[in-house]
Amino acid sequence: MIRRDEFVSRFGGVFEHSPFIAERAYDDGFIGDELTVDKVHIPLVAIFRAASEEERLGVLRAHPDLAGRLAVAGELTEDSKKEQASAGLDRLSGEEHARFTELNAAYVQKFGFPFIIAVKGLNKDDILAAFEKRIGNSRDEELATACAEVEKIALLRLTSMLPEK
Repeated sequence: MIRRDEFVSRFGGVFEHSPFIAERAYDDGFIGDELTVDKVHIPLVAIFRAASEEERLGVLRAHPDLAGRLAVAGELTEDSKKEQASAGLDRLSGEEHARFTELNAAYVQKFGFPFIIAVKGLNKDDILAAFEKRIGNSRDEELATACAEVEKIALLRLTSMLPEK
């Protein structure tokens, strides 16, 4: 069986800057000998969903703005950098960057956390359309949507790290 420190080191960043999820999954005995996508994702998601609203908000707030200041400064996590680049967010025109910056600010002001979307398979136009649509959601709708997107991101990250079965 994998040791706790190894597990947390390897999977503590699957939920952005939130190692407590991996720590609790391990400590609660949810992690067995078999490290496959499902055998890790399901317990991590269970811990995320069981976390307090403040803890879930902390996970959401740990995510960077899309094409935001951390991206411009080169300070994204390696996973976030790859994810944003795959959607072309590292190659925005000045006008596109200004639109993302404007939407990021309005979104955070309205909801209290950054816009989160699993960008795999999407391009900047898809993301912008989703951004513009979702900013009209209620806070409860958007909290649920953002949490679901965080779970998708975790699944995509685990899929790149582990065998399916």
